[in-house]
Amino acid sequence: MGEKTGRILVVEDDLDIRSILSQLLVFEGYDVEEAADGAEALALLRRDKPPALILLDLMMPVMDGWQLRAELQRDPALSSIPVVIVSADVRAEQEASRLRVAGLLKKPLQIEPLLDLVHRICGAPGR
Repeated sequence: MGEKTGRILVVEDDLDIRSILSQLLVFEGYDVEEAADGAEALALLRRDKPPALILLDLMMPVMDGWQLRAELQRDPALSSIPVVIVSADVRAEQEASRLRVAGLLKKPLQIEPLLDLVHRICGAPGR
């Protein structure tokens, strides 16, 4: 497996959505880590090797996606990780360019566009 494929960090406070996303990505052949909020995600990111991609919800308790994205952009070790925003927040579309994200997926999520984006960024695992 090349360096391009690998781990995806799913940052989502809704347990059902997080579980479905994780199961889908694991089924596709990716390694998945989960975080329930931005603070948990930041702790994981600072402890482990950077993932190939972060799927990031914007509206979460403790530390939301906006705050986490700002933290990532300030940290040279984390700023180059591709981030895809997964949100129902209408501001997300207007703010996507300022957040410098690799993509934006609107909730409710559609499987095909999600997988297309993940494959484009991470490569298709084990194929």
